[in-house]
Amino acid sequence: MLGNIFKILILYILVNNYVLGQFLGICPLIGVSKKTETAAGMGLAVTFVITIASVVTYGIQYLILEPLNLQYTQTIVFILVIASLVQFVEMVLKKTMPGLYSALGVFLPLITTNCVVLGVAIANIQEGYNLIETLASAIGSSVGFFIAIVFLAAIREKLELANVPKPFKGVPIAMIAIGLMAMSFLGFSGLV
Repeated sequence: MLGNIFKILILYILVNNYVLGQFLGICPLIGVSKKTETAAGMGLAVTFVITIASVVTYGIQYLILEPLNLQYTQTIVFILVIASLVQFVEMVLKKTMPGLYSALGVFLPLITTNCVVLGVAIANIQEGYNLIETLASAIGSSVGFFIAIVFLAAIREKLELANVPKPFKGVPIAMIAIGLMAMSFLGFSGLV
């Protein structure tokens, strides 16, 4: 059991990274990765939302939707759960960390539509994970997102000091960096 949990963690952190392998969650990846502190804040917020959303949607799927034969409402129900959790995170950040709240700006409510959050919740059900495996998948996926966004932010901070040709400044060089990061993560393909 413990070996399987470790395998799931490594799978979603390195091998099957949602951002760099499946290109889910690119909007916040590009939008919030200009500064490392902001990227880390977004990574932590997404980590919280993915982890809680995965556990809650697991319970809803197996305690409500399947017994009532309402599996066809899965996507809508999961989106409502995720939206509620994002509202909670937004309220907490506004009260406890107003600087981070304002730095994240419009990208904080966009966690609701961040396809990584919904993708992880649905993939956990499709993979047939139990609750512990769902939690491991959520944590692994979250850490993978966190690593991707913080690494990209660090790269972009260094690129601000580099002599980048004018047509490549900003988003184009960020996309090139994402592509190179994705290619480097392909090196983990045979790991699990």
